[in-house]
Amino acid sequence: MMRYGLVVLSAGFTGLLSFSLLAVAIGTDYWYIIDVNKPNYTGSDDLSSHSGLWRINGGANMSSVIPSFTANMSSLSEVERHLLSLHRVVVIMLPLSLVLLVFGWIFGLVSSLACSPNLLAGSASYFLLCSLFTLAGVSIYIKYSNQAMEEFQRMSPENLAYVDVSFGWSLVTAWLSYSLEVVTGLLLMLAARITQMKGHYDSGVAIAML
Repeated sequence: MMRYGLVVLSAGFTGLLSFSLLAVAIGTDYWYIIDVNKPNYTGSDDLSSHSGLWRINGGANMSSVIPSFTANMSSLSEVERHLLSLHRVVVIMLPLSLVLLVFGWIFGLVSSLACSPNLLAGSASYFLLCSLFTLAGVSIYIKYSNQAMEEFQRMSPENLAYVDVSFGWSLVTAWLSYSLEVVTGLLLMLAARITQMKGHYDSGVAIAML
């Protein structure tokens, strides 16, 4: 039988790592990268940019905040309002998932110290729920980015020949966090199963000794 201590320590490590990776992803600005290579361009400004959940960073150290909650909705088109709504969902869900992970780690620690199958199973379910928040946030961000690019393509199709777009390492970090949240949940499920089997074994030994 796999040692209980090793499983809960592994769950604690993956849970902490998933929190750290998601915090890094939320705080960095390399979710979406736009490289512009216009031929015969002689301007001094770098047209390329990279963006995160909160800011868009362009050339010459220029940075602008994405107005998710401060934009004047009445002055925007229907498509722009839809994109802004998607972005609002992302910047709510991912920080919420980060906060939930803090409580999940504490709950998992208490459950592992108590060696309670029910508490461990509850902690496992909680982490899997957190992973759904992270997955939803990342998936909606990808949808938001793709629709924004489609709108840009519709408005300026002549500029696409010089534009290369890609998702950056911040998004990859968020995906890794999601994966580790799932792993943490599964490890806690395994710990609950080990504890349950150990309880059945101890009960059987006690009955045999009567």
